[in-house]
Amino acid sequence: MSGTNGPFRATLSRRGFLGVSMGAVSAVGLASCAPRPDWVQPDGREVMDAEHRRGGSGRVTDVAVTAAPAVLDLAGVSAPTWAFGSVPAPIIRLRAGDTLRANVRNQLDADLSVHWHGLALRNDMDGVPPLTQRPIAPGGEFEYRFIAPDPGTYWFHSHVGTQLDRGLYGALIIDDPAEPGNYDDEWVIVLDDWLDGVTATPDDVFTDLSAGMGGMSGMGDMFMRIGNTLMGATSALLAGDAGDVYYPLYLVNGKPPADPTQFAARPGSRVRLRIINAGGDTAFRFAIGGHSLTITHTDGFPVDPTAVDSILLGMGERYDATIVLGDGVFPLVAQAEGKRDRAFAVIRTADGAPPAPDATVAELSGDRLGVADRLTAASGVGLMTRAPDRAIDIALTGGMEAYDWGIDGNRFDMSQPLARVREVREGERVRMTITNDTDMWHPFHLHGHTYQHAQGGPRKDTSIVLPRQTLTVDFDADNPGVWLAHCHNVYHAESGMATVIGYRRA
Repeated sequence: MSGTNGPFRATLSRRGFLGVSMGAVSAVGLASCAPRPDWVQPDGREVMDAEHRRGGSGRVTDVAVTAAPAVLDLAGVSAPTWAFGSVPAPIIRLRAGDTLRANVRNQLDADLSVHWHGLALRNDMDGVPPLTQRPIAPGGEFEYRFIAPDPGTYWFHSHVGTQLDRGLYGALIIDDPAEPGNYDDEWVIVLDDWLDGVTATPDDVFTDLSAGMGGMSGMGDMFMRIGNTLMGATSALLAGDAGDVYYPLYLVNGKPPADPTQFAARPGSRVRLRIINAGGDTAFRFAIGGHSLTITHTDGFPVDPTAVDSILLGMGERYDATIVLGDGVFPLVAQAEGKRDRAFAVIRTADGAPPAPDATVAELSGDRLGVADRLTAASGVGLMTRAPDRAIDIALTGGMEAYDWGIDGNRFDMSQPLARVREVREGERVRMTITNDTDMWHPFHLHGHTYQHAQGGPRKDTSIVLPRQTLTVDFDADNPGVWLAHCHNVYHAESGMATVIGYRRA
């Protein structure tokens, strides 16, 4: 997973997100007919001024990214899919302050987009059609160009329909030139749940889910597969229903347990792990047999180093951790929470037989679980103490029975993205309260910003919100534009669990 070539440019829809016709809109001003205040436009003066203030290093990293049909070899199973050259795409890497110039070509028979997940970038490069750009039409291309301001572990993926649950994703690493390192090696680890080309396409799954599961309510807590869905997939860590999509395979860096990814190093090596959950409907509990992990970052930002046995990652989350390797051959596992299966890879520092994919890993049941509410932002990383100027309340609503996921009881309509926009003004400290009024957990993601968890918690852009619980976070409104905020379960977002936070023009 090394290299600098990859693909891009973004789009969003829904039956709602499921695609934007070429006769649709590119500018926010055309995206809604409803009366509205004068919102900052994605390519407006305020956005350009914010990009100018970022300054940047002056260095430019050029990449060429092409989205095209591909066939993934999954331990002898040929899976037709769509990819940015490989699954995951080749890593894109640059230094903080550098400019990324990515020319994205679309060789698919569908619209395309690329979202740069976690970056506080300029609004017109965020890759959310039709909110921030036109989709890249089949045969078309688009150049993304923006300053990457913050170091950390990020990723990129299509933001059109259910395309994320194909192979259209890859890691984006922003290095900090001032960081001392203090490790011998670095491994980028991308976790994924996989079904495309094996049992169904993501669009097939969304069609099945959209019919609702009300007729299955009498089946109790029985764990079973019904077509492309799962019943009874529950997790105590997630306080109930863990997910509803059946995946035949779980991957580490594009490989299933029957043909595992191999990592090699010398005994005693200190390795930095950059772990990304690129899944569509699965939380992963990550652990390495015989080893503890020390969490150093989450969603790109440093935290006080915290020793753990395992790490729970919702879709879209990233964690960095360090590990000192023992002498031997060890299992790297990512348990699919509640789904009774796992992703698996092998770490080797000596000769010997590899562990079995179903090997017992005691660390998975260890007491020291890495989750956001047990972490503290590192010194100098937290927001300056300040009373909030504005409060935004978001209620996550809906359920599996009617598959009517939404926010505040409304299902988002991408053809009118500003119908219920939530207003902020540049310079404000915003307190965002996200209340989960459903019986299922949701990984909530805010575009274009990082927020801080309460009481000195970590800086993040994607956070798990458990059922019937509330998450309160603060962020500074310092990146003008119109920004999507949504559940990062791709099927929940596609159903309508999304909203827009818009900067009002001064």
